[in-house]
Amino acid sequence: MLGRKKELPVYFFAGFLESGKTSFIKETMKEGQFQDGYKTAYIVCEEGVEEIGKKELEENKFELLTIESEDEIEYGTFLDIDRRVKPDRVIIEYNGTWDPDLLMEALPEHWLLAECITTIDASQYDAYLGNMKQMMTRQFTYADLVVFNRCTPSLDLPYFKRTVKALNRRAQVIFEMTDGSINNNVVEELPYDLNAPVIEVADDDYGIWYVDTFDNLDKYVGKTVKFKGMVHKAKRGINDYFIPGRFAMTCCAEDIQFFGFPCVWSNVKSLHDKEYVTVTAQIKGTMNREYGQETPILYASSVEKAQPAAEEVVYLQ
Repeated sequence: MLGRKKELPVYFFAGFLESGKTSFIKETMKEGQFQDGYKTAYIVCEEGVEEIGKKELEENKFELLTIESEDEIEYGTFLDIDRRVKPDRVIIEYNGTWDPDLLMEALPEHWLLAECITTIDASQYDAYLGNMKQMMTRQFTYADLVVFNRCTPSLDLPYFKRTVKALNRRAQVIFEMTDGSINNNVVEELPYDLNAPVIEVADDDYGIWYVDTFDNLDKYVGKTVKFKGMVHKAKRGINDYFIPGRFAMTCCAEDIQFFGFPCVWSNVKSLHDKEYVTVTAQIKGTMNREYGQETPILYASSVEKAQPAAEEVVYLQ
């Protein structure tokens, strides 16, 4: 009987050409994090200006391998690398124009995704969203960390952060300024008064409020909010629970989804699916097993029938 193959951690770097993937890996090398005697299969899927020198590769026990075509992203390619190199870990510097889902489906069973880091040239981000939005935003799907580099004070960094969080709530977002410093003081300018006795969320501001509530729950716990949403009723037998929310576009028309909050109310049975209501509720936190952290839950004091929103779809970004 064949023994079980050793599990290999895979570190996946996503981002367009010249987004800073190689520079990030080189900086990690300089910090000595790979000088542990383990062999690394370093798989590069595009050729950029920045390269890691032969000496650095040897000192860190990196074996450089190249994949030049998306057609080579398949199970057999990686299984062959595993047999030939026999690595202790894998780093994949992926081509930003290739489909990351294709890579995840092609990894051998014992290659386990340990961390995904997406790097972005902040100076080009608006252009990416304008010209290749779907290709850009799909790089956030698996990200544990999103690094915006080459940031300047003139850029709308809160908006950048919101676009990531709209697609991947668990991703950490950091901003590296052009001088190399890290900006940890990126604060969203909210279109409503967070300190009002009742936070009134306009229909057009639902997306901003939704993302900020999940991202900064501590600011909202105990607050009372008033907003308009569409009713989505829970499973049969649950008479005190429903989900008011809105349909939202995260990337493109194909990605429209319903985004709502779990809401506790004593008279849910009087509501009908897909009708609009105005909800006044207190925000609390509840542990979410899927995300491994607290997420918002609403406790309604009032749920009133309402006219539909002028725009059925909102934008989370």
